[in-house]
Amino acid sequence: MEYREELNRQLSGEGIEVQGAVSQAYAQILTPDALRFVAELVRQFNPRRKELLRLREERQQRLNAGENPDFLPETAHIRASDWKVAPPPPDLLDRRVEITGPVDRKMIINALNSGAKVFMADFEDANSPTWDNCVQGQINLYDAVRRTIEYTSPEGKEYRLNEQTAVLCVRPRGWHLPEKHLIIDGEPAPGALMDFGLYFYHNAQELIRRGTGPYFYLPKLESHLEARLWNEVFLYAQEQLGIPRGTIRATVLIENILAAFECEEILYELREHSAGLNSGRWDYLFSIIRKFRNREDIVLPDRATLTMTVPFMKAYSELVVQSCHKRGIHAIGGMSAYIPRRDDPAANEAAIAQVVADKEREVSEGYDGTWVAHPGLVPVVLEVFNKHMPTPNQIEKVPSRTITAHELLDFPRGAITEKGMRTNINVSLRYLDSWLQGTGAVAINYLMEDAATVEISRSQLWQWVRRKAQLTDGRVITAELFQQMLSEELQSIKASYGSASHRLDDAAAILRRVVLSDEFVDFVTLVAYEYIS
Repeated sequence: MEYREELNRQLSGEGIEVQGAVSQAYAQILTPDALRFVAELVRQFNPRRKELLRLREERQQRLNAGENPDFLPETAHIRASDWKVAPPPPDLLDRRVEITGPVDRKMIINALNSGAKVFMADFEDANSPTWDNCVQGQINLYDAVRRTIEYTSPEGKEYRLNEQTAVLCVRPRGWHLPEKHLIIDGEPAPGALMDFGLYFYHNAQELIRRGTGPYFYLPKLESHLEARLWNEVFLYAQEQLGIPRGTIRATVLIENILAAFECEEILYELREHSAGLNSGRWDYLFSIIRKFRNREDIVLPDRATLTMTVPFMKAYSELVVQSCHKRGIHAIGGMSAYIPRRDDPAANEAAIAQVVADKEREVSEGYDGTWVAHPGLVPVVLEVFNKHMPTPNQIEKVPSRTITAHELLDFPRGAITEKGMRTNINVSLRYLDSWLQGTGAVAINYLMEDAATVEISRSQLWQWVRRKAQLTDGRVITAELFQQMLSEELQSIKASYGSASHRLDDAAAILRRVVLSDEFVDFVTLVAYEYIS
């Protein structure tokens, strides 16, 4: 505690207060000057961030009133004109397999050693944003950048970096998430600016010195205006630290249906700093339910049936590739969450075959790379891309088919099963239990799950209850049926956990709150954040 008191004493009168614990190790990252840099970012950009969040609410009101999204008429000149984003730096030319995971020490070492081309270290969906995780994650990345990171497991196994490692990218939290342990001028700092600011302040110069750069993934954007704000943050941060303009590179996740209509505009806003776009399945589907919350005619079926080959998802996937290649930059495909298993060779072989088929689809659609969650999948997916993409990327292949708003909005109806409903409940409970205990990337049923899985699962449950949808056996999905299944799944999971510590009752309370709420709750993580320290 004395380190926090000393730190706050040094910052006294500057409007900066650390309310989380500060150990001796934390003092390496939470220096007065680093926190002053974060505070500068907050003061410069938080007013606009708040304005953009307000614009999200206004847009939501128009969608609630029946407005359909479309390609923006006011930016038609950007889509029609001839421009390219800055060419990628040499170490981001080949991104055929990227691995993602949280910022814990062992994961960082294993991911950087995995043989993947890029590792996305995640402060967002794969990270439970406890104060300890967020600050320790910065320490881990600081050490990884300098190649001093080491880890010894409780069993005595030692981990350190190989000579050859993946290129490091960092995903900060989305614009909507606060950091309650860092107070700037009386308000919680935006998590995005803390994550970005601390990493950039401590590591940008060192990354450049080592022949790479400060590379990022940007989550949860809903418009090109939100991309513009990130671009302004980048310009300001580079200028403040004397780093050449355009050194930062950022890949934007197109995981919101509104952002899909603005792919080219998002690339345009970030054109000096863009590293391309990424497509993701669960968050995108979640955004459809979230944005069309009041549309009685939209009821999505079991999420397992909503693959990337369903027409509206295929249109979205093709649009991402087309937008990127038209502007001379990478398109990165979605996540393979499968965890290879040794206990059942036949099941493992079948699952690997599905992964291969999905990655063959992506590379044939024109994607320049893709994501995996487990090091065991890296060689499998590398083989697919090496076979079908012998060059570092295939940016020169520009699909010419015109993708229409109707295709993007042509949502199917289909079967809603008891199994699908129970899976949504069960996975949500298991994941939230782990998240509340500080683990944000969780192995469930041989899949590596993150917060996106809970968002699509609980939003489907909310939609089915609100619409009184029918199961395939004829039962109507009511609040009572949900409560009954929730109770049954909760007891089943508790029985399987035995004497292990858990927070399943809190997980159930959170799930109950967001599923039975009259108004759709925008982000379950904002609710769950109240439960962690």
